[in-house]
Amino acid sequence: MSKRLSGRVALVTGAARGIGLAAAKRLAEEEARVLLSDIDAETLAEAAADLTRQGLAVDAIACDVADAASVERMVAKAANNWGRIDIVVNNAAISDDTPIEELDETRWRHVLAINLDSALLVARAALPLLKQSPSGSIVNIASVQGIRGQPHAMAYATAKGGLVNLTRCMAVDFGPFGIRANAVAPGYIDTRMAEQKHDTPHEHKTDWFQDIYFKYGRMPLRRAGKADDVAGPILFLASDDSLYVTGTVLVVDGGFTATY
Repeated sequence: MSKRLSGRVALVTGAARGIGLAAAKRLAEEEARVLLSDIDAETLAEAAADLTRQGLAVDAIACDVADAASVERMVAKAANNWGRIDIVVNNAAISDDTPIEELDETRWRHVLAINLDSALLVARAALPLLKQSPSGSIVNIASVQGIRGQPHAMAYATAKGGLVNLTRCMAVDFGPFGIRANAVAPGYIDTRMAEQKHDTPHEHKTDWFQDIYFKYGRMPLRRAGKADDVAGPILFLASDDSLYVTGTVLVVDGGFTATY
């Protein structure tokens, strides 16, 4: 029996680890052929090799998603490999918590280039192939920080907020071609990027995190999220289960935003 994504091709950025890798695996398990990309070539190669050993149909290419030429090469690889692209997951991101007093223009533009501009570059490059798909889908990975204020996250939250509205614009512009565009907005997910942001391994296990988020009811499910918790919603938006869903933001945060 065919699975949900049989015969389709997916492109996942930021796929060397974390949410991107979990999403790539979930899509491949549904019989999509998946091209993983990441700027960390070594970790990416290890991730792709591991998925291949599991019998999944994947390939990988190192890519700087903030560079248009690099993005074009990535899309060309998917086209050369499989002749199509049906699904794009724009997950590549960097974290930043620089206070505005220390946030220079170079850092500001770097954060926006990776977290916002890259989604535009990838979608633009993949658009000709997505137009040929019978069920094209773009899934942009935003953040709850893009829909609410966040201390010391001026550049990151602004980029993710821009990504939310970019998603809506994609839905409007690409809808006539049968291409859906949606965003997933994760809350606190226990990944390496979260650890780097706070310089605290397994931050969700610290006393202060427990007090702020759990003790006072700000995390109704009483736990941090896992990458696999986000992969499922990504699969939903990538598959025909969401054929009449476009321009929406699916919040995956354990109820965090419901408490504010």
